[in-house]
Amino acid sequence: MRDEFQQRCDAIEEAYEFLLAYAAQGVSGDPGAGSQVREFLQRAAGALTGLGDLFGAVIDRERLEPADRYRAYVAVLDRDARDSLAAIELVLAQPSISSQLIDNLNASMHLRALLTDLFLIDEILKARDQVTSQKSQVTSHNS
Repeated sequence: MRDEFQQRCDAIEEAYEFLLAYAAQGVSGDPGAGSQVREFLQRAAGALTGLGDLFGAVIDRERLEPADRYRAYVAVLDRDARDSLAAIELVLAQPSISSQLIDNLNASMHLRALLTDLFLIDEILKARDQVTSQKSQVTSHNS
């Protein structure tokens, strides 16, 4: 479950990195322009769908404590993921996707909040893994 969550986070981050580069290219709004950007946006949209529920499942499976604090953050992640998904779907609904449109999407506080959520969760999970690993090493060493 954690692997799926990480894969989705990676897909969202990769899309954002591509979007930054795309915004800098100065692509006009010609119809049909931006097929590659559409692919990245569609992947990000797929990764965003149900992201909060998936993180909730990670919390349950890994018995993360204090659970009430993690559960409260699921609501934040879910809201930011849904808001970002709505913005991405709006862009995807356009007949052409210009660099300026993507630049505005990149500047969206919804997308920025989501990325910050993902970075925060990633750092917390890494730190928890490190503590668990250290405890395991101490236990093995003392045995």
